[in-house]
Amino acid sequence: MEDMRHVIWSNHRLDLEDWRQDLESEYPGLSDAELEDKMYEINNEYLGDERLNLDITLSRPILLIADVGKWDGRYSGYTEIKSGKISDCLYSECDYVTWYVDGYGDLRCEAIHHDGTNHYLYRVYKEGASEEDIDRLKEKIYNGTATRRDIERVTGRLGDEIGKVYGWEFPECREREEVGVR
Repeated sequence: MEDMRHVIWSNHRLDLEDWRQDLESEYPGLSDAELEDKMYEINNEYLGDERLNLDITLSRPILLIADVGKWDGRYSGYTEIKSGKISDCLYSECDYVTWYVDGYGDLRCEAIHHDGTNHYLYRVYKEGASEEDIDRLKEKIYNGTATRRDIERVTGRLGDEIGKVYGWEFPECREREEVGVR
């Protein structure tokens, strides 16, 4: 189930052959290079559509937990999306990006850049989470010691809200002993 991905949007590994028939009928006479440019242009427009689809504002901020790949190793980190809007999760400055909901209902992202790949996990703070709970979790994330249990104690998954838009369902109860983001 962990490998099940419900892809929201991606610009990674686009294949012109998958797009060729539609593009050639819409844009006859373009070279392969021009068709490929058009494919990426259209695909990038689809990202705007997904942001509109996921214009959902939650009652609490969203925590983005990052496992960042750099030239000199991997680093843990976090940031907050204070707006609590799921659509605000769909922004990246990386070259290739895939946003998806995994089989457990977690919104995730793989973001590839010149130094490596970043892995992001997006979670919303639970209503009952205190500032102290949140600060302890952030400290553990920063130090690279946060466990799945630590994350689930303070935050909730986003997949249920996203699933309402796309018709996806996720299991109610899950047990994972996984450590970290990936």
